[in-house]
Amino acid sequence: MRRFGHEPLEGYVSPQRFLQTDGIEVLARSAEAVFIPYDQVRAVYFVRQFGESPDRNQRKVFASRPKLGGLWVRMRFLDGEELEGVIPNDLRIMGEHGVTLTPPDSKGNTQRVFVPSRALDTFVVMGVIGKPRLRTRQQPVLEPAAQLPLFSEQPVQA
Repeated sequence: MRRFGHEPLEGYVSPQRFLQTDGIEVLARSAEAVFIPYDQVRAVYFVRQFGESPDRNQRKVFASRPKLGGLWVRMRFLDGEELEGVIPNDLRIMGEHGVTLTPPDSKGNTQRVFVPSRALDTFVVMGVIGKPRLRTRQQPVLEPAAQLPLFSEQPVQA
């Protein structure tokens, strides 16, 4: 977790319950519970392993159009730094506290980033990325066959 004006804090959060009404609850690596108000939180990084800074050696913008389906967004933090990512194309996920996105570097240490809305100066949708369509082999158009005779052409005599 990065905070404005503070050292980064390494710890564990429950992805389903870390967002409280007034801030974020973190279990620090020293096994103490820490509560941080939203106005101090810059971003919460969900990483594969601790030890290295989530911002170091991590791309912050996409080199080209993203391949993930969703909304391609660009955020500018209050300190002027920018971060791009992809969020699902469902505005119901836009919580009242912030948004969780997938960062540009899918092979990097950071898997997801939660950004509180209070930490943002601007939030811009760069594009809507659709999921690639599956290429299906087109079936050849068959000419309709002649109608089979169901009744004989000659009347039946009784």
